[in-house]
Amino acid sequence: MASSGAAANLWVLFGLGIAGIFLAARRLRRPARPDHGAFISRLELLPPLQPPPPQAPHPLTGLCFAIADALHVNDYITSFGSLEWAKTHDAEVQTSPVVSALVDGGAICVGKTVIDEMAYSIHGENKYFDTPTNPAAPDRVPGGCSSGSAVAVAGGMVDFALGIDSIGGVRVPGAYCGVLAFRPSHAVVSSSGVIPVAPSLDTIGWFARDPSVLHRVGHLLLRLPYAGIRQPRNFYIADDCFELSKIPARRLTQVVTKSVEKLFGRQVRHVNLENYLSSRISGLSNYSNGHKNGDSKFRLLLALCNAMRSLHKREFKDQHMEWITSVKPAVDARIVNDLSEDGDSDIDGCQDVRKEARSALSELLKDDGILMIPTALGCPPKLNAKELSSESYNSQTLCLLSLASMSGCCQVSIPLGTHDKCPISVSLIARHGGDRFLLDTTQTMYTTIQEQVEILAKSSVSSKQAMNEEAAEAAKEKGNAAFKEKQWQKAVNFYTEAIKLNGKVATYYSNRAAAFLELTSYRQAEADCTSAIDLDPKSVKAYLRRGTAREMLGYYKDAVDDFNHALVLEPMNKTAGVAINRLKKLFP
Repeated sequence: MASSGAAANLWVLFGLGIAGIFLAARRLRRPARPDHGAFISRLELLPPLQPPPPQAPHPLTGLCFAIADALHVNDYITSFGSLEWAKTHDAEVQTSPVVSALVDGGAICVGKTVIDEMAYSIHGENKYFDTPTNPAAPDRVPGGCSSGSAVAVAGGMVDFALGIDSIGGVRVPGAYCGVLAFRPSHAVVSSSGVIPVAPSLDTIGWFARDPSVLHRVGHLLLRLPYAGIRQPRNFYIADDCFELSKIPARRLTQVVTKSVEKLFGRQVRHVNLENYLSSRISGLSNYSNGHKNGDSKFRLLLALCNAMRSLHKREFKDQHMEWITSVKPAVDARIVNDLSEDGDSDIDGCQDVRKEARSALSELLKDDGILMIPTALGCPPKLNAKELSSESYNSQTLCLLSLASMSGCCQVSIPLGTHDKCPISVSLIARHGGDRFLLDTTQTMYTTIQEQVEILAKSSVSSKQAMNEEAAEAAKEKGNAAFKEKQWQKAVNFYTEAIKLNGKVATYYSNRAAAFLELTSYRQAEADCTSAIDLDPKSVKAYLRRGTAREMLGYYKDAVDDFNHALVLEPMNKTAGVAINRLKKLFP
């Protein structure tokens, strides 16, 4: 499957020499490289001959792919993003089973791609091989650690590519380069033949432009038998995660929300992960660090991020500190500083947090739930931007990434067009082991999501209307906060402000109705619920609240009709069932 050891080493030396030329070219401001600097070395691993008819052809026939240079290929040195590493290690004697499986499945492997030094960062920078050029935004970083693989896919050089993801190494470059990126559930894809970074967090992920290719690769790597597609029943938007985003939340959530309604006839639900996880992950208080690295509003998410970073550092040290100490390589100063910041981590505490995080998300999502979060904070940072070294920026980015990394859940990043001429994306997460379900859902939704992206891009909504919509959302959130504090009249005022700014959102009327109910203003509550139902005939909450208002006004038959309608929309709704039974007993 590969050339001889001597020839391979010559290729490695040639590749390393070319890398030096590329660095010099950058200093002289020479034209961009034809492969965007994605590759460290080119190679060719050919698949076996096709089976004779009537047997089916290999499942990946006609596809070519690249691999991040942390995966081994027989007779080639794995550089691990570092010339110093390459100089002190021999050529490998065996190809990674994952790579062999893809080649045996009919795909052609054409090269090894650049990764961040020792796969440690999430930005995509490399002092040895230079930073690959982001095809979607050349003045921005490509994201890391699997920068070259994402660039190779985004630039159309390969159909798909493999990367490694410990703390975001596949998801971030996928988001920054505007391609699909899949991080599988932890430990479901073999990590044999891959240089470890932090084994408790490490996964082998993959990139693709086409969702069907993403799906085909996933079926082979996950060894999934073909079966019927199971539709998702529950979609959750993590509201607090979208508060972290630098992109307006509606810009990210609107296309997915509309796609869910169009494809599945369902409405998305909202969840505050801070509140949900607070009682389910008991050990996070040990990782709060006094909120020194972020907003205390996101205390729990930052603590989860800190636990992930502690585990990442500890296991990275366990794997590679002996080499660093003995060889004394010129490791990037940021890696050295990061490794020296903390003492020995409480490895048992980190593992407890992992177990509790997995259990909590499994309880929320079950077998048919999807959680939606931003993949990254926003647009990819500019090359050499201050954000790249900002502790606050990096912590908030890692907050989003820690959910899947620490729980071991599977996650897919889906591109959503551009914002300020830069790629943006959203992520869908399914429970650990729900990889087939997530791949199927992605393939089902992708075309509709892209259609909604185009509709949004072509819409002629004026900037004033867009500003009003954002201001209305902000007013609604203030109303929600006031409602939670039981400041009913204050909540009514905020919801009224939201309605004045944008009177076409059913939720604003339904929420104001809830506040009116608390104020015993039943006629106003009934009127608001009617407005909500006119705008959204599937609003279960509006039917429940109008039923309550009508019951308090003495309109018992109409109240029963509303509660029955709520049950038609949501057959397992306990509130509606209890209300109907109560009214039937009182008024048989």
